[in-house]
Amino acid sequence: MSAEAMIDASLFMGMHSTDDTVRGRCKSFFAQRLTGRVSMSLEHVGFCDNLVWSYPRAEQDAYYPFMDVLHTDMRIDRIGYEETDLKFALDTAWPPDLPWHERLLLAMATRLGAVVHTASSRLTGRTDLPAAVVSVLNTAQDSAVDFPEPLERLYADSLALRVAPERV
Repeated sequence: MSAEAMIDASLFMGMHSTDDTVRGRCKSFFAQRLTGRVSMSLEHVGFCDNLVWSYPRAEQDAYYPFMDVLHTDMRIDRIGYEETDLKFALDTAWPPDLPWHERLLLAMATRLGAVVHTASSRLTGRTDLPAAVVSVLNTAQDSAVDFPEPLERLYADSLALRVAPERV
């Protein structure tokens, strides 16, 4: 399997960031690629769910209809790690500040020849990583791009859940 773009949990949950700039740029990333294709590791999908489940039930109930429709309408290939990813992650000298979920993501992206699109402050602006990384926070996007209806309405409702950037 080959992927042009990989996304991580910081980008996906960034659509619900408490930071207006992060939220707008992450939302625009997805709205512009709604008919496209991206890949996401199963771990990062689970990371998003685990984070959402830490919020009160009312916020979860507001969030999940949007997420369910987005995951149905957009082609998001959810993929698991392979043995080569694990070996690469273990055998590579990583910057000490990178957590394992990001090391494994970069190992997977390296195998797939993918570019990682992220809102993670730990991954952006670095030259010491084995995979190409693009920060949506460095894009010169002046205004947010909306989703088509009814997804935009579901997104607006889902904003009952807001995530501080440091939680992702």
